[in-house]
Amino acid sequence: MVSQSEPDSAAAAPEIRRVLVLGGGSAGLLAALTLKKLHPGLAVELIRSSEIGVIGVGEGTTAVFPAHLFQTLGISKEEFYREAQPTWKQGIRFLWGPREEFLYDFEFQYDRQVPGTLKPTGYYATGDCSDLSEATALMKRQKAFATGPLGRPLIKGQYAFHIENHRLVACLEAIAARAGVTMGDDTLERAEMADGRVAALHFKSGERRTADLYVDASGFRAELIGKALDEPFKSFSDALFCDRAVIGGWERTDEPILPYTTAETMKHGWCWQIEHETFINRGYVYSSGFVPDDDALAEFFEKNPKVTTKPRVVKFRSGRYERSWVGNVVAVGNASGFVEPLEATALAQTIYECLWLAESLRVTGGRPDETSTAFYNRIIGIAWDEIRDFLAYHYKFNNRLDTPFWLHCREATRLGNYEALYQLYREVGPNPVLLFHALPQRPNIYGVEGFLAMLVGMQVPHDRPHLAAPAERELFDRHRARLAAAAKHAATVRQTLDAIRQPAWQWT
Repeated sequence: MVSQSEPDSAAAAPEIRRVLVLGGGSAGLLAALTLKKLHPGLAVELIRSSEIGVIGVGEGTTAVFPAHLFQTLGISKEEFYREAQPTWKQGIRFLWGPREEFLYDFEFQYDRQVPGTLKPTGYYATGDCSDLSEATALMKRQKAFATGPLGRPLIKGQYAFHIENHRLVACLEAIAARAGVTMGDDTLERAEMADGRVAALHFKSGERRTADLYVDASGFRAELIGKALDEPFKSFSDALFCDRAVIGGWERTDEPILPYTTAETMKHGWCWQIEHETFINRGYVYSSGFVPDDDALAEFFEKNPKVTTKPRVVKFRSGRYERSWVGNVVAVGNASGFVEPLEATALAQTIYECLWLAESLRVTGGRPDETSTAFYNRIIGIAWDEIRDFLAYHYKFNNRLDTPFWLHCREATRLGNYEALYQLYREVGPNPVLLFHALPQRPNIYGVEGFLAMLVGMQVPHDRPHLAAPAERELFDRHRARLAAAAKHAATVRQTLDAIRQPAWQWT
């Protein structure tokens, strides 16, 4: 992933043997587990604060998350499903743009071509864009997984999760403790600094703790990267205008457990719906520049009359720190940067940061120097900026409503490094081969597929429509009909949960 540092510079750098992770949420636990798994010789200590606690809302993931847990970290599926109690997510259902809905999955809808047709699939999805992949065929019918010959769900493919955060944290804490991560409960009072580096951390208990490397997983507080080191913050406010979220929900009754997150256009932003087994989590992300908090709350309740929990308003700022690795401090998760959860990027970005940190330690023999830290900051900065630009596409082209907020989004949202991709799309249409060459970085996080899912899903016009001959159209529609037929007999989330809880179930 990165090139080996020069031997002379690596030898001059101090060796990292002890790591202290500040923060016990999902970001801190993922960092501690990843470092301990990939570098077993490291002494990894995690300090969490019960005074601060962890965020208590549900969250969605991308397909990166289960792959990291089960493959990279080797976590037992049996234990994870038992303790974390996730439900499955095949993608996002967007109530967005001019279509009644469109579906975004973690497979390939548009970066593919049906054998026998002349064009990639996006050219045939001008009208109906459903059933373009196995995952979206499942989502359309509220199914989670295809079934095998014995009627058992086949839990495979590029699926993700919906997870209640407190269950996830409790599960990861138990696994981290068994893996050899030393864990403590204390609250940071101050960071002791020397020569632009953290010399020690002082806690309320009176403890003074030291390490060779400090991982700042303190969330929005960014205790080390932001406060102690005063690293400049790069705002994304020229592309992402929302800065508030109302969070609420209700106990599930007879509602089906949907195999997707719902993202619904609202007057001044958008609403999410995350599906847990016994609870439905709902949130409204909005811009305080266009609606007062009280009016946003009223709109939230009008849209969601079932909400029974006391809603709370959370303020946030979108952006990232200029550098995530400064001296002997590496920030991960919300301490590194934050964007709204429109594409469930938080845990995926955290994993990306943790893997690159572990890789930097590997290629430098545990002696990261200025060259390796500069490379890390560059690659993490690129990832944050790509997330910003990907979310900007969601706002720039959503013409579902003509409220002042959405008119402003369509007029003022900047596409950043992905402006050239949009301009080429206008010329050549949804051609993934040609558009690949307009990606500012290759490989990137979302590929051409992610951006095409937004452009085609929102019916963004281009200059190269394709009028398929009847035989070609029939061939394409037969392909979609096969996917639809297979999905019709698939298992729901409830049926899959019941199956894995049977004594005879075995994970393979």
